[in-house]
Order: sequence, then C-alpha cells, then structure tokens
Amino acid sequence: AHTETGLPKQPRLADVEFPRTTGQLRQAAAAARNSTWQRPVIDTKAGIRSTFGPIGPVVVFGPNNFPFAFNGAAGGDFAAAVAAGNPVIAKGHPSHPGSTQILAQEADLTAKETGMPQAFIQMIYRTSHADGTKLVSHPLVGACGYTGGRKTGLVLKEAADKVGKPIYLELSSINPVFILPGALAERGDKLAEEFSGSCLMGTGQFCTNPGLVILMAGPEADRFLEDVRTRFEKAPVGTMLAEGVQNAMAASIDAVRKAGAKLLTGGEIGGGNGFCYRNTLLSVAGKAFLANAEQLQTEAFGNSSLIVIAASPEELLAVTDHLEGNLTGSVYSDAGDQVEALYAKLAPRLRQKVGRLLNDKMPTGVAVSPAMNHGGPFPATGHPGFTAVGIPASISRFAMLHSYDAVRPHRLPAILQDINPGGVWRQIDGLWTTTDVGA
Repeated sequence: AHTETGLPKQPRLADVEFPRTTGQLRQAAAAARNSTWQRPVIDTKAGIRSTFGPIGPVVVFGPNNFPFAFNGAAGGDFAAAVAAGNPVIAKGHPSHPGSTQILAQEADLTAKETGMPQAFIQMIYRTSHADGTKLVSHPLVGACGYTGGRKTGLVLKEAADKVGKPIYLELSSINPVFILPGALAERGDKLAEEFSGSCLMGTGQFCTNPGLVILMAGPEADRFLEDVRTRFEKAPVGTMLAEGVQNAMAASIDAVRKAGAKLLTGGEIGGGNGFCYRNTLLSVAGKAFLANAEQLQTEAFGNSSLIVIAASPEELLAVTDHLEGNLTGSVYSDAGDQVEALYAKLAPRLRQKVGRLLNDKMPTGVAVSPAMNHGGPFPATGHPGFTAVGIPASISRFAMLHSYDAVRPHRLPAILQDINPGGVWRQIDGLWTTTDVGA
C-alpha cells in the first residue's frame, strides 16, 4: 500500500488505518452474529412477521485515498455488505491494485474456509464507464456502494436508478468550519495550529478535510489568516496519491481563483516529492462568496482551503444558507458562550446542510462508532439517510425488508420463530414492545 499510494507506513498505514480496518471487520462480524441490524418484528395478532435480510450481490467501488479502511475488498462497505449476508464484487482502484488483490485473495480464502458459496468474494480491475454502468444495472445485482469522484459517481447512479437498483454514493465535501469571533479572541493561535494540522494532514486527501473556513471580519481574523498562511508555507508539502489527483487539484484551484478567490500562498504544482501541489490557502469576502457560491465551493481534493471573511453576523448566516450538502460542519465558539445567540441562529441552518455537526473540533477524524454518521445531503452523498461508517446502521444499506404473512412456524427464519424472542418487537395487549413475553 505504501509503494502504491505514497502514504507513510507509520503511523498512517500500520498504526492508524490498518487497525481501524480490522476493527470495522470485527464489529461487522459481531453484528452478523447477534443480528442487531435485522430489527425483527412479530405481530402475532395479524400473523405477520418481518426482518431485514440480504438484498443480493453487492458491488463495492473503493476510493483512492484509503487502501485499507474503504477498500472494495476489505473496507467498511465490504464489511457491511458481507455482514448482511451478501456476496461482494469488489472493484480494485487503479491507485492501489496490488493491495486490493492481496485483500481480495485473503477474503476469498476466508470465504472458502468458512463454507461460503463459490465465488462469494470476487474482484475486478479498472472498468470503463460503459462497463461500470452495465455492472451496477445488472439484473442480478442487489445494490452498490461507491466512494469517489462526483462525475463518475453520478454516471453510475443514473444507470442504477434507471433499473431501480439502490446505489449509495459518497461524492464530495468541503466540510465548512465556522470560527466565531469569541473563539478567535480567546485562542486564535491554537486554532490556527489545529486547523493547519487538520487541513494538511495526509496532504489533505480526506473526504472530511476542512476545505472551507468562515470567519467574521476583524483584527483577530486578520491575525488568524496571517498565522495560517505562515504555517502553510513552513509545512512540508506532502506526496499525492496519483498524478490524476495532482492535476485535479490544480484544475480546482484554478476554478476557485477564476470565481473570485484571492491566492494567499501556494497555487502551483511542486514543492515536494513525487506528485504534489504546494500547500494552498485562498480567501474571499463574504459578499463575493454569495455572488458566486456554487463555483467557490468547487472541491479541491488535497492540501488547500478557502477562507471566507463575512462582514457581519447576517452575512455569515447568508453564507450558511448558500452552502451545498456536506459530510460535516464545525462551529468553534468561546468557552463563555458569548456568541450563544449567534450559534442559536447558525446551528439550525448548518444542521440541515451536514450529516455530522461538530463543536470545537476539526472534522478530519471519523470514529468507527455506532453513533457515527458518515453521510450527508447531496452532493456529499447520494442520499442523506444513510451512513458509510457506523455499524449496525451501515449494514442496513445492503439489506431488504423480508415480510412473512401466515407462514408456517417451521418455515420462518430462526430470528422470527417464537423460540427466539430476545430483542424482537412484539405486539402484546395492543402495545408494541421489545420486552420478552416472559419478562
């Protein structure tokens, strides 16, 4: 993985991403064993019972930036699909084909050792758009999971939608960070350090990278901007995953500059080893952002960020109203909550624009927790109601509701039989409850 992607062996791959991947797989295995994702319901009076079950073969398109944790043959979508009982066809990303092959071979071996059907795990390599659309719309495919660029994702979605196949997309996100005036006055230096570290971590190649920061105009904002600019210039320039990432970054920065953003530092290819682009910081006035919001929200996947300077609280709220859907949104405020009234107006607006709302925290980390939502409104994802991280919720994407009406008891799945009452929704005396009958 290091050879193919340029990501450091330690701590990134060995100490962070690989343990996260094995942890995801163990959580998925636990969910498969305890059936927490199936949500069985028994209506004894009507003679109807239901539970979630496999949807059918699942196609998983992994991204370029996580050779382990989001890999088509080992990552979160793979784990969720298998936990639901589905065969998986993994698409190996061209940025790390060898790593994916090793993982797919291990998965195939494990499937054979545990008595799974033949070809329960399959892997294909790079496909054309025509072959990709044919695959996601195939009659035997149950659902698809895709993490990657918006353009390709929407091509696949169109093909899947035409034939009614569920497809779960993670497409793009700039993850707005609002730093309110009290926070800048209280700990501006610390916030500059925290933001710079988050933005440049992993050469900015995270789907939760803070690519947009919104400040209120004033001396504190000026100092913050200068501090961050200096940190970006002093920080080493990281290696990008591939030449395509480097070139896409250059095109995105050019688009943002043409839309009115001012370049503060960076803005050109080079500065490091291999494929790379200089650490880039841009700024734009709130009024100018409002005049060209769509273009200024072009995702620059890499080590860059755009700072928006709002002239007033009203302008800051207007900027919020013009945001596209994102995976995350963060708000920093002072310890004394001096801006609580502003937060009370900002948070409800931001809440509808993001999947995960954070306070006083950068968005870069995505904990593998049952409470996590790694999703959000379009264009962050294709549907705001689902998460790619967080078991058991992520498993439900690759499940269908199986209902049984007047089916003889011995023909029911074990989870719906009366001998297995634990954790089942039942109707008792007209009330729905998960309490066991004998409890």
